Amino acid sequence: MKTKKFLTVLVVSAMSAALFAGCGKPENEEGSPDNKDSGKPVTINIVQPNVGRKFLDGMDENNNPYQKYINENTNLNVHVVYPPSDGYQDKLNVILSSGEDNDMIYTQDASWFINMINQKALQPLDKAIEQFGPDLKKSLPQEAWDAVTINGEIYAIPSVTHINGNDIMYVRQDWLAKLGLQPPKTLDEYVKVIRAFVEQDPDGNGQHDTIGLLIGENLARTAPFFGAFGVPLIGNSAVNQWVERDGVLINSSILPETKEALAFLAELYKNKLIDPEWALNKNKNIEEKIASGKAGLFSATWFDTRGPILTNQTNDANAKWTALEYPAGKDGQSGIASSSMVTGYSIVPAKSKHVNEVVKMFNFANGKGHEPIKFGLPEHQISSRESGKLVMNFEEHNKHVYRNNILDYSAPWDKEVDMERLDALGPEYKLRDNVTAMSNALIKNQYTGPTTQSMGKNGVQLTKLMQETFTKMIMGNTPIDEFDNYVTQWKSMGGEEITKEVNEAFKSAN
Repeated sequence: MKTKKFLTVLVVSAMSAALFAGCGKPENEEGSPDNKDSGKPVTINIVQPNVGRKFLDGMDENNNPYQKYINENTNLNVHVVYPPSDGYQDKLNVILSSGEDNDMIYTQDASWFINMINQKALQPLDKAIEQFGPDLKKSLPQEAWDAVTINGEIYAIPSVTHINGNDIMYVRQDWLAKLGLQPPKTLDEYVKVIRAFVEQDPDGNGQHDTIGLLIGENLARTAPFFGAFGVPLIGNSAVNQWVERDGVLINSSILPETKEALAFLAELYKNKLIDPEWALNKNKNIEEKIASGKAGLFSATWFDTRGPILTNQTNDANAKWTALEYPAGKDGQSGIASSSMVTGYSIVPAKSKHVNEVVKMFNFANGKGHEPIKFGLPEHQISSRESGKLVMNFEEHNKHVYRNNILDYSAPWDKEVDMERLDALGPEYKLRDNVTAMSNALIKNQYTGPTTQSMGKNGVQLTKLMQETFTKMIMGNTPIDEFDNYVTQWKSMGGEEITKEVNEAFKSAN
């Protein structure tokens, strides 16, 4: 039985290859590089973001039944390093520059991944996978392996998903009813609802303290509003979304329609209809504002119905949330940017001595250990089958959600089982409905080829340029008319080179 990861992870920015300089380690005295069965377990250090995992009393990321299960079945001592999820990259840079040993590092940043290969900071994994990763190799589709194969060599273990979007609009239905409003469909109707949530005291506390539209830093949770202008835009990357215009691919962040979308958001902010703290809102802040009942409309992740939305409904018996249609623009356009099948990269620094052990860990988690980890060890009674249908014990599942520590970063590909698991987690949370709605609203990315060398070289600085410029434009600190200057700067900072590479690949593929 195969499945996939179900938690999202945060984006990692660029780092210098020089940071790996102190990451080498001498031959481990406890075992050889191939971790022969004789001898003591070999310790490997893996660096990951903690995506909200909670452990039972007396447990942590390195002391729990599932980590013990992996260690005992692989003759390894897997030591997990959790930099805080907020500011993950900053903490990661500190860890690497400190000279600590690291054998595996997880990132979602494709540009960084390619840049590290260009700087020879990573080691290829082909030999290790061939010898120690047969279950791992066959558990993932070839398309995923192709995405991490550069110059004929595999440089990462990919994490994959068939859920190719991450935005679904949700609204407080009880607030709509109280104010006599209908669920919005068009941009104009959305603005009407957002304004009412700000000005008409929907929570009834006699204060003007409710948020109209809740979004986050670096354009988080804004994809549906760019989609209303026909723009597929993901705030954490300025180089991953492309549209076709007259046979030529153009990056979505420099489209004229993107300027229109920014003007729309800037007008909302000017009129105090967007959370005034939006540019500082990390994911944790967004979840807290939803859970506390301060916001009534936002672009949710597909699993927020089991997260902050559920917490809000638990705290407030009157709170009722419902999914909305994506906002439609003046030409009836709507939708969200589509994401890649590959969502992240587990890489091995060039100086690590334990590439074989890293592959062994993933091979077990994607093979023999997969079902016991994903569906729970027998003693925890997390899942069972009744008349062939998967049933989850929610209390036990929630207690042991930490068990997916490894599978969050590489798990087998099986859409059918994934959907079955979503249903088993509770049809009342509408997880399958959310995923289906997103899948039906994707604005197709016209470039599906591999990350190019210029993306690796310039992608990080272009993303930073986009995030900073667009944030200033929405907040009114930079005039919208400066958009043309942004486009010129984007091209001169590597965007033109990336565009050339993308179009060459696009033409050769067609």
